[in-house]
Amino acid sequence: MNAPLRIAPGWVIPAEELRWRFDPSGGPGGQHANRSATRVELSLDLAGSPSLPDPFRAVLLARLGPRLTGGALRVEVSESRSQWRNRQIARHRLEAILREALRPRGRRRPTRPTPAAGQRRLADKRHRSEAKGRRRPPNLEGD
Repeated sequence: MNAPLRIAPGWVIPAEELRWRFDPSGGPGGQHANRSATRVELSLDLAGSPSLPDPFRAVLLARLGPRLTGGALRVEVSESRSQWRNRQIARHRLEAILREALRPRGRRRPTRPTPAAGQRRLADKRHRSEAKGRRRPPNLEGD
């Protein structure tokens, strides 16, 4: 588990920058769950990481902003009864999150409404206008 994270070609996060924390997992399980620190929390300080190139840092901080806590990305796992397995899962999830955030986004192609959609919009507009017109009191003055 002390291997570096390989995120993108030319970008490797050394194992020293990863912070691990282990706690007892919640839920059922009796004495094993109460005494074993199987829950894993893996965090990476994106804001202060020296191995993070500045262009990557800007993209990651912008795209992962809501997921960050004090500039750090945290992943918590308590799926398995084994700490070793939870560590593998946490490491895999952190890699996946970082790769997905760095993936280039597709460009939006502008679209136009279809003619049928335009006709439906006008028909709905006409229908609403008629319904509101029927709510008005009759015009008795003959104007």
